[in-house]
Amino acid sequence: MGLISELKLAVPWGHIAAKAWGSHQATPVLCLHGWLDNANSFDRLIPLLPKDFNYVAMDFGGHGLSSHYSPGFPYHYQNFVSEVRRVAAALKWNRFSLLGHSFGGAVGGMEMDNLLTYKRRAIEHVLQVEASRKPEQVVSPEEMLQRLLKKNSHAGEECGKHLLQRGTTQVATGVWLNRDRRITWAEHCLDFVSRELFMHYIKNLQARVLLVKATEGYYALRREDDADKETVMFVVSSLKSVLKERFQYFEVPGNHYIHMNQPQQVARVISSFLQNKEGTPASL
Repeated sequence: MGLISELKLAVPWGHIAAKAWGSHQATPVLCLHGWLDNANSFDRLIPLLPKDFNYVAMDFGGHGLSSHYSPGFPYHYQNFVSEVRRVAAALKWNRFSLLGHSFGGAVGGMEMDNLLTYKRRAIEHVLQVEASRKPEQVVSPEEMLQRLLKKNSHAGEECGKHLLQRGTTQVATGVWLNRDRRITWAEHCLDFVSRELFMHYIKNLQARVLLVKATEGYYALRREDDADKETVMFVVSSLKSVLKERFQYFEVPGNHYIHMNQPQQVARVISSFLQNKEGTPASL
């Protein structure tokens, strides 16, 4: 299944870029990439999925080929949720499935004791970036690739090159990153909720949910006292207890970028879930 078209959807601050596969008349699936990635994240997975769906992979604001937010307008989690709604409205989708990787598919909740300190630092970070007015740093394509691989140990060289294909702009002396510098740290844009609030959210969830976890992902369950393990298990057990048969959970061998490095490992599970017709939208 080849790429059908590149999309450019108008939003108040510019545009949201996206790419589409499949017939526009087919059942829609909106694909949401991980933090600091872009829509190319799904290029190797989507051709392995069922052909009778219309897949659209969007670049979140400040990522890939999408417009950066206006100065003074922070990147917050709810803004990205709003972007999803804007894209769906632009495509005239009333019902659709969501396929998300990492940040794009996060449905977890966690508590932070120092929430006020965290919020203050987030605001300070945005103000510092805006005040610095540093020009975009131009480096050679090879140096840019090595920087990406150094910060993303789970992304192989081929995977890194593919992300940078959409994530950089070529200029006379090299390349620079397309993404907005204000989104460098995910912690400055996330909103954390209590476990009580998380439970309230999922009790109102009507969609079917598939959660696929890579065994060697960023939140690998390595130690008995690992806080990440406890959080993941809370999310899984909560979704299972509330959604019951509407929730499916699978662990597959691989790392955080398994959907790019070994897409066949997750394609079978996702395909089966998408083709399970039960009258309710899917969330992956």
